This record gives sequence, C-alpha cells and structure tokens, in this order.
Amino acid sequence: MLHDIGTVFWRDWIVLKKRLTKFIFSRMVAPLLYLTAFGLGLGRSVNLDSGSYLDFIVPGIIALNSMNISFHSVISIHAERVYHKSLEEYFLAPISATAFLIGKLLGAVLRSIISTAIIILLAKIFGANFSLSITFFAVLILNSVIFAEVGFFAAMKLSSYEEMAQVNTYILLPMSFMCGTFFSTAVLPEVVKFLVDCLPLTHTSLLMRSITHGGDITYTSGLILICYASVGFLACLKAFQKLLEE
Repeated sequence: MLHDIGTVFWRDWIVLKKRLTKFIFSRMVAPLLYLTAFGLGLGRSVNLDSGSYLDFIVPGIIALNSMNISFHSVISIHAERVYHKSLEEYFLAPISATAFLIGKLLGAVLRSIISTAIIILLAKIFGANFSLSITFFAVLILNSVIFAEVGFFAAMKLSSYEEMAQVNTYILLPMSFMCGTFFSTAVLPEVVKFLVDCLPLTHTSLLMRSITHGGDITYTSGLILICYASVGFLACLKAFQKLLEE
C-alpha cells in the first residue's frame, strides 16, 4: 500500500518539479493582490482591537489559498477521465483505489504547503505579525485534504468543463468571501451565519486565526474538519471504485 501511494505521489511530484518555477510565480500573484488591496489599501482605514487588518486577513488568505490550490490540483483527473481517456491506465495498473486516492490527495497537500510558504514569506515582507506551530500546519493539511476531495469527487461525477466551472461558481466562490476570510462571520445575520458556520472553510479560517494570534483553539472546529475529511474520503473512494466497476 505504501509503495503504491508513493508511486502515485511521486508521479505528481515529477510533474510539479518540471513546472515548479512557473508554479511558484503563479502562486505569488493572487496573494500579492490580496495583501496589497486588502492589507495595505483597505487595511489602512480599518482599526481592530486585536491588531492591524493585515494581521487579521493573512490567516484567511492562507485558508482561501489552500482551498483553491488543493481543489485545482486534482481536477486534472476530470480531463483524464472525460476527454483524454488516460485514466484507464491507472485501472490497468496493480494499484488499489485507496492508494491512488491517497497519493492524489498527498500531491494536493504538497502544492498547498508550497503555496502557503510563499504567502507566509510575502506576508512577512509586508510586515504582518503572526506565529506558526505544528497545529497550524495540521489545520492546513486538513483543509487541503477536504478541498482536494471536493475536486476529486467532482472529477469522478461531472461530465464536462462547464459543470466543473459551476463547482467554482456555486461552491468555492461563495466560501471564498463568506467564510471568515476577510471579515468575522459574527457580523452576518443569524440565518446566514448558521449556514456559513456549517462550511469547512469557516472553521479553517477560525482555527488559523486563533492559532496564529495566540487565541483559544476551538476543538469543535477541528472535529468538524476531521469529519468533513473522513466523509469526503469515503465518498471519493466509493465514486472511484464505482468508476472502476463500469
């Protein structure tokens, strides 16, 4: 099992390694825009008791970025399944569905960690103050796994690029702005807040902000993320196994 997982992961690493320079520079664009527009631009007119607005949004930007990069790291499987018909090569290989899924998720996590390191470096250059810990990276990995699973499941179920684009429109885009990334969810109306509090990115943003600024860790949020990751893994595995049987 470990050898099979490593094989799938290593294939993704080889692909990433060949494009690493382009990947790094492309990952700098969105964080630079967010840090400049919200951290320095809007942030100069926002006063918080806990510190600067720049310090406030950095954890949210990291959470948002890990969601996007993890999702887009695995959706190439959709093209392999629907258009290139190359996913069948994995079906012929003596690799279990579980090993394939874990390997793909680890590849997404790697991309998320590299991208997060870039954001942390940029945030420090911009003058943001925050601290990191093992718990922070544990939350980052959980969030990356969850949204990589969203991408994997969508790749297994949807049949066109247009449908994949709708996942961005109806799922990722609303979470990008509503889940505590740029403002506290406490200011939302109660009904909206309840719905937003059911989403995983809200708990990732909450945990990352607490961890980086020395606040109390909400273990309920951690448990919710673990539940999302566990259910997502089972759903992805079932969808992939069903595809193998067809």
